[in-house]
Amino acid sequence: MSDLPIPSPLPPATKHLYIETVGCQMNVLDSEMVVASLRKSGYVLTAKPEDADAILFNTCSVREHAEEKAYHNLFHLKQLKLQNPDKILGVMGCMAQKDQKAIFDRTPFVDLVVGPGQLHRIPEMIERARAGEKHQLAVSLSRRDGNVDDIKRSHETFDPLRDPEMRPTPFQAYLRIQIGCDKFCTYCIVPLTRGPEQGRAPAQILAEAKVLASQGCKEIVLLGQTVNSYRFVERDKTTRMSDLLRQLHEIEGIVRIKFVTNYPKDMTRELLETVRDLPKCSPYLHVPAQSGSDSVLKRMKRGYTTADYYDMMERIHDILPGAAVSSDFIVGFCGETEEEFQMTMDLVRRCRFKNSFIFQYSVRPGTRGAEIYEDDVPEEVKHRRNLDLLDVQNKISLEDNLRFMGQKVEILVEGPSKWSVRKGQTGDLRQMTGRTRCDRIVVWDGNVRQAGELLMVQITDVYAFTLFGMVETTEVVPELLQISML
Repeated sequence: MSDLPIPSPLPPATKHLYIETVGCQMNVLDSEMVVASLRKSGYVLTAKPEDADAILFNTCSVREHAEEKAYHNLFHLKQLKLQNPDKILGVMGCMAQKDQKAIFDRTPFVDLVVGPGQLHRIPEMIERARAGEKHQLAVSLSRRDGNVDDIKRSHETFDPLRDPEMRPTPFQAYLRIQIGCDKFCTYCIVPLTRGPEQGRAPAQILAEAKVLASQGCKEIVLLGQTVNSYRFVERDKTTRMSDLLRQLHEIEGIVRIKFVTNYPKDMTRELLETVRDLPKCSPYLHVPAQSGSDSVLKRMKRGYTTADYYDMMERIHDILPGAAVSSDFIVGFCGETEEEFQMTMDLVRRCRFKNSFIFQYSVRPGTRGAEIYEDDVPEEVKHRRNLDLLDVQNKISLEDNLRFMGQKVEILVEGPSKWSVRKGQTGDLRQMTGRTRCDRIVVWDGNVRQAGELLMVQITDVYAFTLFGMVETTEVVPELLQISML
C-alpha cells in the first residue's frame, strides 16, 4: 500500500455571471434576488460579459426604446455566443413576459426566456441549458388563461433571497410589498407583464426588513405599482399601508422609510397623518399625474380628474407642510392637442413638483390604447413638448432649491459621488453624496468613512437637481431625532 497522501478533491470551478438591468426599481430588486439565488449555485459576478459563463438581461417593456435597446444589446452579444457556444444567454423581466417565444424568433441564439413571476426557475434552467436544452420558456399565465388564484400564483415573486453587493449602496435597499396592477391604464403594459395586484403578507415583509437591517441597511424603499393601495386580508384582519408603516417603524437599525409609486386617489388623510407622526417616514411622495387635461386622463383611463389631483396636493401640504412631491408625465398621448398640453404645463406650474419624470408616448402592443386610439401626435411635436415641460420643471426645481441656501439638512451618506467615481478619485478624501429626508441629492467634500452615517450638511450652493454643501462636524445625527422636513 502506498504511503503517498490521498489528494484532496479539487474545489468546484468558479462560474461567472454577468447581469444587466434596465427599467424600474422592481427590476433592480428582481436582479438582486436572482444574483443571490445563483450565488447558491456557485456563481460570482463579473463586470465583463466576455468573462461570463452565463449572461442575463433584465428587460423593461414600458417604452419601445427600452425594448429596442435590449434587442440591440442581445445582437451585440451574438459574436460572443458564436465564439463560445457553451455561454448561456438569458432574457428575463417584462419584455420576456410580453414577447415570450417571439424573442427566440428574433434572437435564436438566446437560451432561455423568463418572466418576472418565474425568476425562481433561473438556476435550474441555466443548468438544463448547460446540458444542451435550448429555447427554454418560463412565463406566467396571461390575464385570461385561468382562474384568478392560479394567475396570481403564477406571478408571485420567489423567496426573498437578498444580495447586498447588488445594491447601489449597502445602506439602502428596495423592499417589495405589492406586485401587479389592476388599474389597466390604456397606455400601460404592466398589468399584463406583472399580473394582478396583490399585497404580500405583512409577516413576510417584516421578516425581510429585519434581514435588510441585519445586513447594515438603514433606509428601505417600499415598492409597489400603486404602493399606497397596499392591502392584505388575512381571516378577519385587514392590513393597510398605514398599518404596515407603523410595524416597520419599530425595526431597530432602519432609520428611514420611503415608498413608491403612489396612486392619487389612494393618498388618504390617514396615510399622510401616519407619515407625519412616524419620524422614520420620509416626507417624500412620488405621485404620477401623467397629464393636466381631464380629457387626456379619461382617454388614459387614469380614474381621477385634475380636480382630484389638486385636492390631493392640498391634503399633502396641509398635513405635511414642506413635503416634497415628484411626478410622472406622458406627453404626446393619442389625440393630445396643444391646448391639452398647455393644461399639463399649468398643472406643473401650480403643483411645483420637486422633480418630474417626463416621457414621450410610445404605443405598447397589447394595451387598450394600442387597440382603440391612433398614435397621431407627430414625433417632433412629442419631442418639443418634452423639452418645453422639462424646461418649466427645471426652473421650478431651481427656484425651490434656492430656499435651502445657508440651511443645514440631514443627510444619509450613500458614498462617493458619481463625479468622484468618474474622475477616478482615490483615498479617503472624496466628493461624497447623500440624500435629504425629502430625497434631494447633496454633494460635499468629505471622507469615505462617512458612508452610511446621518450627517448635518450646510448648503452652500444649489442647482436644479443637486445641492452642494459642507460638513462642519463629523458628529452623526441621532437616529430618531425629530427635525424639520428638509
